[in-house]
Amino acid sequence: MNNLKEKALSYHEHPQPGKIAVVPTKPYSCPGDLSLAYSPGVAYPCLAIKDNPTAVRRYTGRSNLVAVISNGTAVLGLGNIGPLAAKPVMEGKALLFKIYAGLDAYDIELDAADPEAFIAAVKAMTPTFGGINLEDIKAPECFEIERRLREECDIPVMHDDQHGTAIISAAALLNALTIQGKNIGEVKLVVNGAGAAAIACTRLYMALGVKHDNIVMCDSKGVIRADRDGLSGAKKEFATTRDLHTLADALVGADVFLGLSVANVMSPEMLLSMAPKPIVFALANPDPEIDHDLALATRDDLIFATGRSDFSNQINNVLGFPYIFRGALDCDASEINEDMKLAAARAVAALAHEPATESLRRLYPDKSLEFGPKYILPKPFDKRLLPRVSRAVAEAAATSGVARHPLADLNAYERYLSTLIDRENRYMSELMLNEGSECPVKK
Repeated sequence: MNNLKEKALSYHEHPQPGKIAVVPTKPYSCPGDLSLAYSPGVAYPCLAIKDNPTAVRRYTGRSNLVAVISNGTAVLGLGNIGPLAAKPVMEGKALLFKIYAGLDAYDIELDAADPEAFIAAVKAMTPTFGGINLEDIKAPECFEIERRLREECDIPVMHDDQHGTAIISAAALLNALTIQGKNIGEVKLVVNGAGAAAIACTRLYMALGVKHDNIVMCDSKGVIRADRDGLSGAKKEFATTRDLHTLADALVGADVFLGLSVANVMSPEMLLSMAPKPIVFALANPDPEIDHDLALATRDDLIFATGRSDFSNQINNVLGFPYIFRGALDCDASEINEDMKLAAARAVAALAHEPATESLRRLYPDKSLEFGPKYILPKPFDKRLLPRVSRAVAEAAATSGVARHPLADLNAYERYLSTLIDRENRYMSELMLNEGSECPVKK
């Protein structure tokens, strides 16, 4: 652990502090370049945008720019550590947007624990960005913050802790149900945890077909019952009147367990009480609700997933958010709606059915990459995620009526995305070697 700490601190400090930087996208090597980049040439795109605001897509980087915004009130497994301490995480998220989807991203840490102050600050920045990725904001404030911003902003807004986890775990659920031979409309679901991610996951599972009457949700006090005083609005939505009081009660005969809570709350006895061919998503980090090896030793008919990269079936948000924003921004979507989330989940799920590429097999030589109980989701380095998921999202945006510039040729768009990251990498290499285009003044 100390070695990991030392490596991580050194990684973040050297050769320069932080993980992201501003990189120019135009030539800048002579006075002629600068006269186009700034004064006097910059006046022309300014005036073009003044006359036609949609021209901002042509003349600026707004449509390729995402804000990663947090107030640091619920950072990873670290809790309310504040906006300053949250910055390494937000920089990391910005890095992932770039390397996986070619999207530029700025991290913005707001000293704004009050929801109204946070909402006002984010709304004031929307002219700068094509999309807003909310991150690490504690519940229940995050629900109202996201709802308000989605309603009051004209660009895509998504709280990834809620919806990213929901989308990827929904993809995993679809594939796990296929393997286990279970009908989504009949399965009994137990959710342990009632925070932002748990609520969003449960709602998306219902959109896929899980029946409300087949859901039991638990929190630190046990089963969320309708007769409990002081329930929040989100908890009331999933309160039950059944004679169930503990997690152990709820798990008897359950088909699916979703854990977004704390380590080691599920015992082997609870796992044994579940229905045949159970599905367990134990997503508490860093330690799941039941130990990976213990769970698999307890039941050999189990499909088991965690949030950890060192086990099979990692439920990882990076399978979704870069590509969801890529698709949303490329068609100028006004929001990320339910249809787009479902399309993303189905696209991620479908990719796991396909044979792994040779490059993936080289990266994961000791892993099973055949669709089955230990491979229900594609790997983060699967380059097919970008074209497949982004296309599905853009198509869903168009069919649901929120794409302001629907893509005319989705096949061409998918082909373009298939080569995007390789071109981005070559471009970055050229910049690092200080190789620019010829100065137009010298032609």
